[in-house]
Amino acid sequence: MRELSLDHLRTLVVVADLGSLARAAGALHLAAPTVTVQLAELESRLGGRLLVRGRGPVQATALGERFIARARRLLADADDAVEDVRRQLSGQTGRVRVGASTGAIAHLLPPALERLARDHPGIDVNVQVLTSSDSMARLAVGSLDLAVVALPQAPVRGVQVIPLRREPVAAVLPAAWKAPRRLTPQWLAARPLILNDASTHLYRLTAEWFSAAGLPCRPRIELNYNDAIRTLVAAGYGAALLPQEPHAPAHDPRIAVRPLSPALWRQLGLAVGERDATGPTGFVLEALLHPRTPDACARRHGRSLNTPFAKNRRRAPAAGRIVHDAALHRAYPTAAIIERDFTPWLRCPAPDRGWLRDVPMELMQPLSGRRDGCVARRVHAAASATIP
Repeated sequence: MRELSLDHLRTLVVVADLGSLARAAGALHLAAPTVTVQLAELESRLGGRLLVRGRGPVQATALGERFIARARRLLADADDAVEDVRRQLSGQTGRVRVGASTGAIAHLLPPALERLARDHPGIDVNVQVLTSSDSMARLAVGSLDLAVVALPQAPVRGVQVIPLRREPVAAVLPAAWKAPRRLTPQWLAARPLILNDASTHLYRLTAEWFSAAGLPCRPRIELNYNDAIRTLVAAGYGAALLPQEPHAPAHDPRIAVRPLSPALWRQLGLAVGERDATGPTGFVLEALLHPRTPDACARRHGRSLNTPFAKNRRRAPAAGRIVHDAALHRAYPTAAIIERDFTPWLRCPAPDRGWLRDVPMELMQPLSGRRDGCVARRVHAAASATIP
């Protein structure tokens, strides 16, 4: 017996529901002879009579009643399967495989996953702990959809890398240690160090920082979990160089944080397969790029958007996308962080002009302590900014 046709099953169910071949033909937009032929073929393939056709309404036989009940379930399953595919293609449902370091999983992913669960509950995110190099390799072969990676990365065919954020690396040391305001490679090299393991990009970044000063990098212990490193620092076991991540745990009084001299930065990016940047993966990508709305950021920091600066921000031309950076909000409470061309900028109010000025994040170091006023001319991210 040849396989059953879903069209024939649907015709059978509609005829049974309407009790008339003519009415079923109209509902299915078929010719009446076509309906008759489909029913005849179906009964021939099953080897039994399913419907009794006479002067009155069409009635199902005992065999037909049982078969029609099964046919309804088959059609419902088929419709559900088609709808599921449509939802996946539109990005409403699906499974996205994300690779990230333990630090990114602990502090960067939670707000993005919170937004995703609220806006796209049908998307399932599978998170894997991977180094940046492992993530890039898996993206290249298609066993990963999206990854948070440290930059720069060597170009990989078929993989697109989008800059995400630039984080300062600071020294984390026991509060009991007597330390200067800024720590140099010479000062830290003379102390016991706790660093990320040698397979990570952060370790290589740290080693290059020491090497530029002509010093070796000899950690006392290597780990790949920043919260565990902080625990050891709090116990007085050594000092560490860690990025100042957003949504980091509350300050531990046993730990002191000092900026580095020269300054050290870690750049993070999102790596995605060029063919996978749509559908569910596209929604996860968007949630990572913009985890919170401006209202949520304001509420989190106890500020209302109903302020003169907020009103100016809504009126400002080319406002860009508002992003969240906890450290900069603490340092510049009247400012906002915006993103233009995937480059973070600091937006400060200019009360004398009644509009806003933007400063590239690269100028944050020399601008330390300036909290408001006209701090720089509006320039493109790729141009050089001058401080008036």
